[in-house]
Amino acid sequence: MSGHSKFANIKHKKEKNDAVKGKIFTVIGREIAVAVKEGGADPANNSKLRDVIAKAKANNMPNDTIDRGIKKAAGDANSVNYETITYEGYGPNGIAIIVDTLTDNKNRTASNVRNAFTKGNGNVGTPGCVSFMFDKKGQIIVDKEECEMEADDLMMFALDAGAEDFAEEEDSFEITTDPGDFSSVREALEKEGIPMADAQVTMIPQTWVSLKDEQDIKMMNRILDLLDEDDDVQEVYHNWDE
Repeated sequence: MSGHSKFANIKHKKEKNDAVKGKIFTVIGREIAVAVKEGGADPANNSKLRDVIAKAKANNMPNDTIDRGIKKAAGDANSVNYETITYEGYGPNGIAIIVDTLTDNKNRTASNVRNAFTKGNGNVGTPGCVSFMFDKKGQIIVDKEECEMEADDLMMFALDAGAEDFAEEEDSFEITTDPGDFSSVREALEKEGIPMADAQVTMIPQTWVSLKDEQDIKMMNRILDLLDEDDDVQEVYHNWDE
């Protein structure tokens, strides 16, 4: 994992402008709505909703905003018609890209995603064309500065809670779980008072690809920027070694 610290990207995103924060809140708001529709408005009986609330808090979403989102979804469940659609494709020099979307308009989303790839000299492929290059894992990021527990103690606690792996980076700890164990591990850390900078089920590349050509780097950033601006896009995974 060394050299691919997700924590640096998390800090970078949190330091971005209010427009980007608004996008993050929109993304999480949709996740709250879907979680409530699928499992109800009580976090005590809905582990998916508990996970989304934890993600919201890690992204500094105010509690009253979270509560409003839950109440709105609970009172308006029939109007929540978001559909999960995943796109896979290639960026410059064969960079593998996976795009998770949550949309109420499939045609709009498909057009926007294809447009982002095309403008960055990439192309959307068929389902499954690149996902085999990734492992689906639960990933929890802990900021070293915020964590009072020693590295060895945190590692043993995480592994005892059911984590698969533990890695120490320069400024963070990265805890990896099986997707099925993610919620229970995250909740064990939360109960212990361990602050989490990020916690979600994600796609981790098996191998990484470097880009040397300046034009390729420019085009790859173009794809990522356009996808980042799209409210329908929930997550983007890629194997570019930035």
